[in-house]
Formats: sequence, C-alpha cells, structure tokens
Amino acid sequence: MKTIQIDEHILLKEAELSDAPDLFHAIDSQRTYLREWLPFVDLTLEVADTEKYIRSIVTAPPESRDMTFIIRYEGIFAGLIGLKTIDRVNRKTEIGYWLSEKYQQKGIMTAAVKALVDFAFCELHLHRIQIKCGAGNIRSKKIPQRLHFQLEGIERDGELLSDGRFTDLETYSLLNDRE
Repeated sequence: MKTIQIDEHILLKEAELSDAPDLFHAIDSQRTYLREWLPFVDLTLEVADTEKYIRSIVTAPPESRDMTFIIRYEGIFAGLIGLKTIDRVNRKTEIGYWLSEKYQQKGIMTAAVKALVDFAFCELHLHRIQIKCGAGNIRSKKIPQRLHFQLEGIERDGELLSDGRFTDLETYSLLNDRE
C-alpha cells in the first residue's frame, strides 16, 4: 500500500475497500457539484457501487492496475487522484482527479498532482504523463497549466457528461526531463 505524505496537511493513500464509505459519502453529499464534470456520479447510487469500483482496482493484475489514491486533508477525505491506464511498455500514463467542493482553492490538488508526477517519473520511471480536462472546466485545467504541462490539442466531444451532452477535452502533457 503506497502512501505519499505531501506536507503536514495532505496525504495520498492508495485506495482500499475500507475507503468506500468515505468516497461514497463525498459523492453522495455533493452530487450536483460533482456531476457537472464527472459522468460516473449518476452511476454511483450506493456504497456497494463504490465498493465494486475499488474492488475492480485492487483485484486487477499488477501489470495492468491503475494506481488510485485517496486524498486526505488534515485526516479527512478530500478527493481522489490516480494514474490511469499505465502503459509500462511506452512508459506513459494519464492522471485523473477530482476534489470535494469545500477543499477547492487551497492548493491541495496542485500539490497532489505535483507529488504524483514526481512519483511517476522518479519511482515508476515513466516518460510521459497526460491530463485531460473538460474545455470549460477552468479550475481543472489551471492545474496542468500551473505545473508547466503543454497543451497538445483538443479531443473533440471526448467525454459524454451526465446531462447527455458531449464536451471537448483539452489534452495536456509533461515529459520527464529528469532522465
């Protein structure tokens, strides 16, 4: 079980089944806020749905397993961040993330993404990381911009949102210059 202590307030901890109630409560208590950009919210109707999601991660074969971390701020569940679709042959991955509304604008997610980038480059020896953000999701896309990711382009209608409309995705990437 990997943990990354970012500072005295922020901890990243690999998700485990015991995190399901906290994760579900965060989704269930702020559905309106989260569903604007996160299509899975409407599919998460009970704790069992969250348990199924976490179980799918922790039981996946190690060579194809995503690394999903719970973000804890001062010991309290604040959000989720992870390395998705890790391609070890081509040494690349994608970072996905979301943060509860009450923890916005505290620098938590920027610090979490930076820590995960460092982990991916230094410990996993990956070469490329990408982040995809809804084109209208200003807060989300400020994070890769702040961390000097390069905008590569737009994936037109790249994600179907909960309200039935497609949104373009901005794709940002960062290459490992530490190699």
